[in-house]
Amino acid sequence: MTRTSDRPTVEAFAAVLFDMDGTLVDSDAAVERSWRMWAREYGVDAEQVLAAMPGHPAADTVARMRPDLDPVAVEAAGRAQLEREYHDLEGVVATPGALVLVAELDRTGRPWAVVTSADARLAAIRLEAAGIRAPLVIDRDAVVAGKPDPEGYRLAAERLGVDPHDCLVVEDTPTGTAAGRAAGATVAGLKGGAGGAADFPLATLTDLISTP
Repeated sequence: MTRTSDRPTVEAFAAVLFDMDGTLVDSDAAVERSWRMWAREYGVDAEQVLAAMPGHPAADTVARMRPDLDPVAVEAAGRAQLEREYHDLEGVVATPGALVLVAELDRTGRPWAVVTSADARLAAIRLEAAGIRAPLVIDRDAVVAGKPDPEGYRLAAERLGVDPHDCLVVEDTPTGTAAGRAAGATVAGLKGGAGGAADFPLATLTDLISTP
């Protein structure tokens, strides 16, 4: 296994599967703005919403925070929340090291993909804003069950023609980390090792390159 310090690097894996928001794309400020607006509108404590929503599809967060809403109302609220996010790109950029890392993966021909809880439209908008062109995107529309279910990561591995156990998943939330580990992948975690749930922590994405 190729290592930088005590960390494996991308050379150790058949493919690399990235979460999008907070991992490849810094959309934290835009996400927080939109969910604070939703919290005010629906009479929910904003701090509780921000603690609960990372890694989850919008409708799932709505259902968790407002269990009194019927499924039709939950779906409508989720769609409205996505509409807010489609139009707020202020401050949406690539995370530190993201462009360097994906360029290295492209240069070496190592397969990689994005697996996100965003829908197809939001994923495309944010990746474009960050200047990232992913060869494969598995969005929320492509799966039946969102994270923490492993379906998305398993599907990405299948479409890349690799075994999930030979993949590195890169995440920034415990929810996404749970999905990656359930898929059988090794998980690298940003933001304190994705809450300490990942197999190993990352300070920056370039830690995954053997020769930065």
